[in-house]
Amino acid sequence: MSDVLKSIKLAAAQVGSVFLDRDATVEKACHMIRKAGANGADIIGFPENFIPAHPSWYMFMPASAKASLLLARRMFQNAVEIPGPATDALCAACREAGITAVIGMVEKRPNTTGTMYSTQLFIGSDGNILGKHQKLVVTSGERLVLTGGFGDTLTPFATEFGNVSGLVCGENSNPLATYAILAKNTVVHVAAWPSHFGAGLKMIDSISAASRGIAYSLSAFVINSTGVITDEAIETYAQTDDDRAFLEAARQHGTASIVGPTGTMIAEAKTSDEQIVYADVDLNDVLIPKLFHDFSGHYNRFDIFSVSINRNAPPPLNEVNAPMPPSEPLEPADSGE
Repeated sequence: MSDVLKSIKLAAAQVGSVFLDRDATVEKACHMIRKAGANGADIIGFPENFIPAHPSWYMFMPASAKASLLLARRMFQNAVEIPGPATDALCAACREAGITAVIGMVEKRPNTTGTMYSTQLFIGSDGNILGKHQKLVVTSGERLVLTGGFGDTLTPFATEFGNVSGLVCGENSNPLATYAILAKNTVVHVAAWPSHFGAGLKMIDSISAASRGIAYSLSAFVINSTGVITDEAIETYAQTDDDRAFLEAARQHGTASIVGPTGTMIAEAKTSDEQIVYADVDLNDVLIPKLFHDFSGHYNRFDIFSVSINRNAPPPLNEVNAPMPPSEPLEPADSGE
């Protein structure tokens, strides 16, 4: 029997968060997961920091302003622990829908009170967590409230139809991050994006350039999942008429899309409304591009180039000569009497 790859349906979510409300946004994600599954999708991607929201207010408010600090506190209060009740609900939705999902979220470490990551959570169609990717370097104002992850999460994950990878926003333009997942032979890649960039930058142009390039380099399909600018977000952090005008203009076009392994756009949102963009694809289409350019194989020169990755995540505390836990009292010896 020949090794023929599957034909599957891809889904890119173009959706806005219920701003800084973890439970409501999880419920919204579960609804979209079930909807995509009912429409026959095999994998769905969600935007950057979808649960509970992206910290876009830093583009409009000073970091030290009371309003910024209160929003950051709300973000931590609504961030996701992995695993936890929020991920349990998402896993149940994937299991019921029979779909693989890659979900952008703000992650906090369990039982802590301060540090958060921009994370993509990978859940299999059986409802089990496959793994996560933490954005390595957070961008611009994100750095005021989020931190970067480590090399332990920079890897694709195996599914029933092949390896699935993910990178967050600007990481999709990082050639070393791209190579790290390219070397693991991904067939579907989820690029997670926010709802907009800063003033003067058209996110749709950046998405098109980066995602076509990474699709061509990976010889893989790319799902571009993007946020939506909601009325609630504008009311919360737009400070001036110019802010409102910029945000209104930024939501005048669709941004979610799906790109083929030769860099060709095969499906895209035509409007800025919340929606799921679908594409039926044949994964065998990744094979001919790889026969020409396999950058982790025959189309590279490993005698010239050498790439390494540190898979260790440093612990927050190295305890040296820590006291041993108290031992259990010994049972009295049986005297035999």
